Amino acid sequence: MSVTKEAILKTLSRVQDPDLKRDLVSLGMIQNINIEGDSVSFKVVLTTPACPLKEVIKNNVLEALEEDFGQGITWDIDMTSQVTTVRDATPILPEVKNIIAIASGKGGVGKSTTSVNLAVALAELGAKVGLIDADISGPSVPTMFNVEGEQPAVKKVGDKNVIIPVSQYGVKLMSIGFLTPTDSAVVWRGPMASSALRQFISDVDWGELDYLLIDLPPGTSDIHLTMVQTVPVTGAVIVTTPQKVALADANKGLSMFRQPQINVPVLGVIENMAYFTPEELPDNKYYLFGKEGGKKLAEKYQVPFLGEVPIIQSIRESGDTGYPAVLKNGLTKSAYMELAETVARQVAIRNASTEKTEIVEIKA
Repeated sequence: MSVTKEAILKTLSRVQDPDLKRDLVSLGMIQNINIEGDSVSFKVVLTTPACPLKEVIKNNVLEALEEDFGQGITWDIDMTSQVTTVRDATPILPEVKNIIAIASGKGGVGKSTTSVNLAVALAELGAKVGLIDADISGPSVPTMFNVEGEQPAVKKVGDKNVIIPVSQYGVKLMSIGFLTPTDSAVVWRGPMASSALRQFISDVDWGELDYLLIDLPPGTSDIHLTMVQTVPVTGAVIVTTPQKVALADANKGLSMFRQPQINVPVLGVIENMAYFTPEELPDNKYYLFGKEGGKKLAEKYQVPFLGEVPIIQSIRESGDTGYPAVLKNGLTKSAYMELAETVARQVAIRNASTEKTEIVEIKA
């Protein structure tokens, strides 16, 4: 078979994306084909830099090409990425491709720790990431990123003052903790807290982002409603521990997003504190809070189970010192990196298979 652009595309139309279940050509993932004698170069544009199946796809492409064109051709395949989105261009967050809500239902399950490490892991994988600390009364992001005492700059855009987010570890950050004294309690009624979240969304110069994570407070409150009434949320991630009392609240949090008037896709469930593993005995697992509660919750609602994160002393130490656990080699790094890949994968699947999320209009 002669090597032409048309022949190459015909061959690659047999190769499917394992997640999206469609061929690479119809998905527009094959680009910039260049043929020079026996050397051919082209790009495979993946749906996220965090794609865990990058090597699988590359091997499938090479196998198909060699089957049709033999061994005499040099194939230079550039595996690149462009994060997908279903968001329309809007005045609010115009350059943000995906907005992901991180919710728990119950406090104390490690939602903020998960949000912080997930954000840093996505940035480590090459994505452009932002994180909003929406827990107005209990902001923890400044401590976990070691930016306590930092204050965001402000710039003038036309007649409007725009906040420039604090950046750390490759993640853009916004938290009420940057705007209030460290030792002061934020005692606000619901409307004031909701107003703060709206400002974090609309009055901050987030720029171009692949993923904007919103770390929500526990429960199902005004903050949650304000979020879905302000921006179309790409999807929600539910964080729980395996124990029954945490699952009961996570059940409510998940149900909230699936209510017909809200209708935000649930990307999946993360089971935090799934088991205790001493770092010196990495093969030992002790199920302190029960076993597979998060997995059963995911099965009950037929949503993806995104993965488990163990209890390890270094995770707590990392939160206190402001150096996220995902940046340290070991069990925690592999757990959070795998989690980031899985979440990014579910966002890509959601964008390819589900209609765009609409801003919620809730009538009193």
